[in-house]
Amino acid sequence: MHGYLIDMDGVIYRGSELIHGADAFIHSLLQNNIPFLFLTNNSQRSRRDIVMKLRFMGINISEDHVFTCAMATARFLANQKPQGTAYVIGDSGLTTALHRNGFSIVDKNPDYVVVGETRTFSFEMLEAATNMILQGSRLIATNLDPNCPTSSGTRPGCGAIVALLEKATGTQAFSLGKPSPIMMRAARKELNLSADQTFMIGDTMSTDIIGGVQLGYQTVLVLSGGTQQTDLPNYAYQPDIILNSIADLDPLNPHQHIQDKELLTTF
Repeated sequence: MHGYLIDMDGVIYRGSELIHGADAFIHSLLQNNIPFLFLTNNSQRSRRDIVMKLRFMGINISEDHVFTCAMATARFLANQKPQGTAYVIGDSGLTTALHRNGFSIVDKNPDYVVVGETRTFSFEMLEAATNMILQGSRLIATNLDPNCPTSSGTRPGCGAIVALLEKATGTQAFSLGKPSPIMMRAARKELNLSADQTFMIGDTMSTDIIGGVQLGYQTVLVLSGGTQQTDLPNYAYQPDIILNSIADLDPLNPHQHIQDKELLTTF
């Protein structure tokens, strides 16, 4: 038995464009009842929004196939402080996840300041968050990605906003997104898989691949997104499988790619 944790942007699509063969790969997983989750560090969209985006691209899945950093964050905080409060710099995907886990969104004396991706924040919000942290609210990041690719270029990510608050307050944020073992272990448990049964497919060495390596998952790097073959010598760790895109991965027998690599190494 095996299953997959699958990054989205750079693996399934780039911006609004489906990566060739990604739909066929997911269709094969569904047809053969192979467990999988889409694992994303984007906290802006709710699970329902992500499902609709994929459906427009021809990939028909349910909400149960999506696990976001917003969900990981909300579940963790609800476990730490049931019925807690948060001041949020982020969008509806994050606030929805917090509400579903019993949290209230407030603008005074919150238990936590929670930061996610957003295009709609102001300096006044950053100033308010800074003072809340200095007065004892704990700083939480849905992820520490410094930037995000867009159809028009690159925009600052959650990590960039968090860095400003860290610098202003002298407080280090606690991050729940990839490569956090809290998120990646929780996703594996959702699939009822052991570590050696789990394949992590991603396009980014510093989140998807290192997270999988640290937890003992089989790692699959696809070169259809943020990492290129020439980047690999810069890392002390390496993926188990390197492919041009997800279309090159055999969904039924991913171990074959590892066996092929071992044969090549032997020769």
